Amino acid sequence: MTEATNPPDEVIAALLRRRPRVALVGASDKPNRPSFGVMRFLLEHGFDVVPVNPLLAGGVIQGQMVVAGLAEAGALDMVDVFRRSEDTGPVVEEAWQLGAQAVWLQLGIVNAAAAIAARAAGALMIQDRCPAIEWPRLGLSDSP
Repeated sequence: MTEATNPPDEVIAALLRRRPRVALVGASDKPNRPSFGVMRFLLEHGFDVVPVNPLLAGGVIQGQMVVAGLAEAGALDMVDVFRRSEDTGPVVEEAWQLGAQAVWLQLGIVNAAAAIAARAAGALMIQDRCPAIEWPRLGLSDSP
């Protein structure tokens, strides 16, 4: 595995099976947006999701209180990022500083420099993938 590639399927599956507490950066209240659909998927599969969007902070998306930034999201296991690739570096860095164990960059989002830094620090980073796609692809189920 090179520093900018994704971890093996077994590692991704283990992360998802744990159903980590997720901060969803770039959350939207618009049902036609990908972040809305992914948030719905995660909630339906038993994940605890905190939507993060400074423009919607204080509101509610899919029954979850929206916070302005990661620091307000509380203890996190995973940060799922819906931002342009060039805007992800600071989000990734803040996620590690706040103790997140994994950062997930959504489809079409890649930041090789952030991935290299994350892996050098021993952190898990997944890029250009979607947990709502990976869950069925990896054959995961809601049964224990």
